[in-house]
Amino acid sequence: MIDVLVLDVNETLTDMEPLRDGFEAVGLPRHSLDAWFAATLRDGFALTAVDAYADFRALAAELLEAQLIAAGIDPNDETIASVLSGFTRLPLHPDVEPGLRRIHEAGIRIVTLTNGSAAMSKQVFEKGGIMPFLEHRLEVATPQRWKPHPGAYRYAAEVCGVPVERMGLAAVHPWDIDGARRAGLQGLYVDRRGTPYPKSFLAPDVVAPDFEALADALQEKAK
Repeated sequence: MIDVLVLDVNETLTDMEPLRDGFEAVGLPRHSLDAWFAATLRDGFALTAVDAYADFRALAAELLEAQLIAAGIDPNDETIASVLSGFTRLPLHPDVEPGLRRIHEAGIRIVTLTNGSAAMSKQVFEKGGIMPFLEHRLEVATPQRWKPHPGAYRYAAEVCGVPVERMGLAAVHPWDIDGARRAGLQGLYVDRRGTPYPKSFLAPDVVAPDFEALADALQEKAK
């Protein structure tokens, strides 16, 4: 049984599909969200691999600017800000609030750990009703190591004052699960889309389709 549940934020808790509206509104195709988000993660990972750091918004803005230029669209600050501001209005997946409520009521401490900005999700969490369940909202800006670097997960353990093996990381991203497991945490894979888990990564300790099912699995492990 874990003492602390660490939550990834983007896509794990939040539904990022509405961001496509912002891309479309500035003249970009809706599918460009996927390449842009993947490229932002790629560049964050690359900088971390060489012991460097840039924050999520800076990388996201630069890559969005490049997409706009390639599409022949003026990449002014207002246009970029209008797209990125969509992160503050994303909805939570419908299973998040009831699932986290049950996990919280079971006595498990809950924190978030994001490669993005903790401030960016504050309004989202308040509107979604999960703020009372969260002990900390952490971001990688403090350790200056993006997940899946072990330093990011160890930072969360230090803040919470628990050994890493008493923590579990819940995420929809296999790379995040693998990173957490290699850092000593349990890996809790929220498999929303029923996609095959990469065999080259360390396998998750728990697989659940959503947070309500994850609450069931954690209760079962506690018996």
